[in-house]
Amino acid sequence: MPANENTENSVWNNPEYRQDLAFAKLTEEMLERLRSYGREEAFPANVPLFTHGERQVDMYVVLDGQVDISLPATNGESKVIAHHQRLDFSGELNLLTSQGSLVEARTVRASRLLRIPRNELQRLMRAEGDIANLITSATIWRRIGIIAEATSGIILMGRANDAETTQLQRFLIRNSYPHRIVEEPAEETAQLDDLSDHEPTPTLPAVVLSDGRILRRPTITQLADELGITELPDPEMIYDVAVVGAGPSGLAAAVYAASEGLCTIVIEGTAPGGQAGTSSKIENYLGFPTGISGQRLASRAQLQALKFGVRFAISRDTITAEQIDGIHKLTLAGGIPVCSRSVVVASGAQYRKLSVENYAQYENRGIYYAATAMESLLCRDHEVIVVGGGNSAGQAAVFLSGIAKHVHHIVRGKSLANTMSQYLISRIESSSHITLYTNSEIVKLEGESSLDCVTWINRGTGESTRKPIGSVFVMIGAEPNSGWLFGTVRLDKKGFILTGGEEGFDGTPYATSVPGMYAVGDVRSNSVKRVASAVGEGSVVISDVHRYLADHRNKFAAEPNSALAALRSVSAAATPQS
Repeated sequence: MPANENTENSVWNNPEYRQDLAFAKLTEEMLERLRSYGREEAFPANVPLFTHGERQVDMYVVLDGQVDISLPATNGESKVIAHHQRLDFSGELNLLTSQGSLVEARTVRASRLLRIPRNELQRLMRAEGDIANLITSATIWRRIGIIAEATSGIILMGRANDAETTQLQRFLIRNSYPHRIVEEPAEETAQLDDLSDHEPTPTLPAVVLSDGRILRRPTITQLADELGITELPDPEMIYDVAVVGAGPSGLAAAVYAASEGLCTIVIEGTAPGGQAGTSSKIENYLGFPTGISGQRLASRAQLQALKFGVRFAISRDTITAEQIDGIHKLTLAGGIPVCSRSVVVASGAQYRKLSVENYAQYENRGIYYAATAMESLLCRDHEVIVVGGGNSAGQAAVFLSGIAKHVHHIVRGKSLANTMSQYLISRIESSSHITLYTNSEIVKLEGESSLDCVTWINRGTGESTRKPIGSVFVMIGAEPNSGWLFGTVRLDKKGFILTGGEEGFDGTPYATSVPGMYAVGDVRSNSVKRVASAVGEGSVVISDVHRYLADHRNKFAAEPNSALAALRSVSAAATPQS
């Protein structure tokens, strides 16, 4: 149950917060079933069960006594957010991952607890559907409460429109990590000075951790490692399936693979969702008549995968791939190896950029590739530009038209008819807050520290328009994230992976030229660039993977250790780093 708070604005007392789901109790019948997965232990009062940052924490069910859950804060104090009593259980979202814990647990008085180890918890989540659903729902709502808690998490300090600050903020948001944004504050800047040998000008952006330590201009990898977001693979494990990329196709492949009993790992360089994860609202995805944001869709898919026991290796890109004795070895940034019997490449695509002078200078300082709630805060009541003729650009224009003062929608083509869904075209044409410019393109960007003026030209009439605009959303397509596969699989002239037919190792539509390696989603040549089709490909490819693993079962079973040893000897020079 939640702790009793005196402050009326506490998230735990907010009527919109689902306490009934966050702190749902187990039934006596559920408890009896759970006993076969754990062991009963007695703890005296004031004993820590797990601490902030600890990984792979076990789940505790209270049989008798009380366990308090507290949240560390950057002011050095801890805040009790829940009192667990009989039939309550510990854990939030990290219970389903190997990430560091965001909370601490301590007995208040002498207590009897049912301790369920991680390996047994994974078995439980597969076997006990009703209990698994209750645990999953609770962990989601508990994380929502932690994120909304004003004093929780870390402090991210930076300047408005600073590219590095924006990048760090986006990483924290997409990985659901609690944080507060402070823009050049006097009080916190003084705190930085006090904790950094009184340097006169602290380097920004800076991250103040819950224990008071400071990270100055950290990279995504450094921040992920420090916060415990990084989940590194087990170098001793040979997985059944390694999925590279956590966009819609990769997440679908992971869900179907794990739910069908395959040992599955997903490798993702930044955060789940891919390009779809940056979409403000997807309204034509089946089953969501009022639409759903890309990030929310990705989060739900990730939770499904976690529920079935999928491992996620977050914050490390895949650098190379090779195959030895039928086993695939993927090398991640830092020399970290991942060995698997099969691979599903779902690495997607990266955003294309405009050919305009000084373009890179304004990336994340006025030029953005996503139109979500985070970016919308930067353009409220200001004029903005959306560039692109596809659905993602149309969704962005419609979304921003309800926030910005006006949206100037620029496309190079003569119309939107051949590239955008009709429902979006109709909304753009009927909106008084959107002006469409066809046959047009941006030719000049201006601004000192950030973008503040844009010039575009109509190539048909030669008419030039210059406006004081500080936010441009560029959505002009993407290029495949396949550079790590050059020389490994067959690619088309644009770098997309060729699959099926004469190109694949067998006749299935998703087979690449390398046996046991498949490609799905946007990275695949001639794929349909839609979320629904990506999900379909990711789910269907697992039937091909099953067939491949079955055909090669005898070989895998005969020499698993020798194959792993061979892979290690090939890369003996590469020392894994965290």
